Amino acid sequence: MALTFKPVVTDEEIAVLAKMANEIWHEYWPSRIGLEQTTYMVEQFQSLSAITAAIREEGYLYWVFEDEGKLVGYTGVHPEEENGKLFISKIYLFATERGKGFASEAIAFLEDLCQKRNFDAMYLTVNKDNELAKTAYFAKGFTIIDEVTKPIGEGFYMYDLIMEKKLA
Repeated sequence: MALTFKPVVTDEEIAVLAKMANEIWHEYWPSRIGLEQTTYMVEQFQSLSAITAAIREEGYLYWVFEDEGKLVGYTGVHPEEENGKLFISKIYLFATERGKGFASEAIAFLEDLCQKRNFDAMYLTVNKDNELAKTAYFAKGFTIIDEVTKPIGEGFYMYDLIMEKKLA
């Protein structure tokens, strides 16, 4: 098993990513945060316009993952040159692709990206109640460094842990 990581750059690639994000988020999050908040968050953070702005205006980088030509997930990151860290904004897989080691391959891919940029750490936020993700990140060497409650609009909040992995 070896994933192929394809950068998302063109309008067509962004459209494919936004469609994937909508599907993945709606299969994963409604049972955890409700359909209304899931739909709101997709529109705010994972829609075609939101992803386009993140890439073109905010310096985010996205990749889709393929396994034998089949789309299985995606990641989005924001390199923080000023503090030598990589912010992992998103790592998501289709439900049918979880448990196959793809998230581990994505983390390894991002560690390699950090090494190429001479970053000394990478970090992410994870929903405090997302036990599946927390367990996976702990297993990959991430530790909890902070906790944050953030209003995101329309009366919705994100209740997150900040997890970081220091790199040698």
